[in-house]
Amino acid sequence: MSAPISIADFDRIVGDHQAKLRVFAQRMSRNREDAEEIVQDAFLRAYRALERMPENLRQDLRLKAWLYTITLNVARNRMRRKPPTVVSLDHVDDAARFLLNCVERETPESALDERASLEVVESALLWVPEHLRATARLKFLEGRTHREIAKTFRQPIGTVKSHVRRAAIIMRRQFALQRPAVAA
Repeated sequence: MSAPISIADFDRIVGDHQAKLRVFAQRMSRNREDAEEIVQDAFLRAYRALERMPENLRQDLRLKAWLYTITLNVARNRMRRKPPTVVSLDHVDDAARFLLNCVERETPESALDERASLEVVESALLWVPEHLRATARLKFLEGRTHREIAKTFRQPIGTVKSHVRRAAIIMRRQFALQRPAVAA
């Protein structure tokens, strides 16, 4: 039987991780209220799991990656049940300019290094399929390394690199379709 987790310990965990998880959830759901619910549900699931988890496993737990994984799973489950929301395409021109910069440079990461607008990046990520989007968000918006993303999703690093690369290719390909509009 494992020792129960104290409320003070869990409050500290929530305080340390809540803001970043909320941003991550909002980027996944594209809705602030949904993000709040996702994070609350994720912390509730984490608390219940920690209560059942043996002490030796709790000590070896990579808490940050584990919390991101729970949050991602809650967000995915919620998005499957919820009908898709209509997304404004007001920033398509900004996204096209961002993607033009990506095409002219080596990678989307280099464009981010030059402080491209997060809003523009988010618009560009709308074109990336959902199964690649979470990896791309962690890489392009949160600046995570391939290794950190691999740990978060419990995937081989090669898979993560492949997902990042495929997301970048899709973004560039979509830009090629939009390019005449930018030139005008």
